[in-house]
Amino acid sequence: MEMSLRPLLSVFVLGLVSTPSTLAQDDPRYTKFLTQHYDAKPKGRDARYCESMMRRRGLTSPCKEVNTFIHGNKGSIKAICGANGSPYGENLRISQSPFQITTCKHTGGSPRPPCRYRASAGFRHVVIACENGLPVHFDESFISL
Repeated sequence: MEMSLRPLLSVFVLGLVSTPSTLAQDDPRYTKFLTQHYDAKPKGRDARYCESMMRRRGLTSPCKEVNTFIHGNKGSIKAICGANGSPYGENLRISQSPFQITTCKHTGGSPRPPCRYRASAGFRHVVIACENGLPVHFDESFISL
């Protein structure tokens, strides 16, 4: 009987080892980070882009003051939490290589839609907070507007 349990036990242990990384991909804070700050292939990087993206991503009720979109691939952004990042301040990491970004800044007026934004396109290092090896927060204070 002991021999027949061994394969089952190894499958169970293997499942425990592989589950955390699968669950991490579904982490709600990582998903929210991607929704708010990730756009692989932007179409234009002007005020129209900002107004459209902010609305599409649900960042306009109320109008979010500042939001930055990182353009690149998810793997290179995740790598800031590891090999492509260095400690920065308290609990933050700065990318070792620059990323193409678009920062959208609310132009003022009412905090209710329709929200109007000014866009700044750039190429710079980004600062993020990581949890379980995944980006969960973008530090807007690092971006000069």
